[in-house]
Amino acid sequence: MAEILSTPRIQTPHLDAFTSRTVRLIGRVTQLRGEQATIDCQGALTAILNRDAHLTVGHAVEIVGKVNSDLSVKVLRATDLGKEGAIDWASVDAVVDATHRYQEIFYSKE
Repeated sequence: MAEILSTPRIQTPHLDAFTSRTVRLIGRVTQLRGEQATIDCQGALTAILNRDAHLTVGHAVEIVGKVNSDLSVKVLRATDLGKEGAIDWASVDAVVDATHRYQEIFYSKE
């Protein structure tokens, strides 16, 4: 039987607990440098972009990616969510909190 891929929602402080796993995060694009972006997601993280990622500084983004051993995130998919003012950041924080508070519903700790 095929394994179901879960992509738990995380923020920067959770990165070390998810090394080598696929995750989902929402943050603000603060800097673009070639094939890398800096994303503010309750702390700065480095996203290693793929060719399909079209990000804009000052916009919110949802990233599905794999956490590398250096705690950067290799982007598998990026979705531009528009200007950062269009996002209810308190709701984003609440969803991430619920994901980890009730982790048995959302993901396994493997």
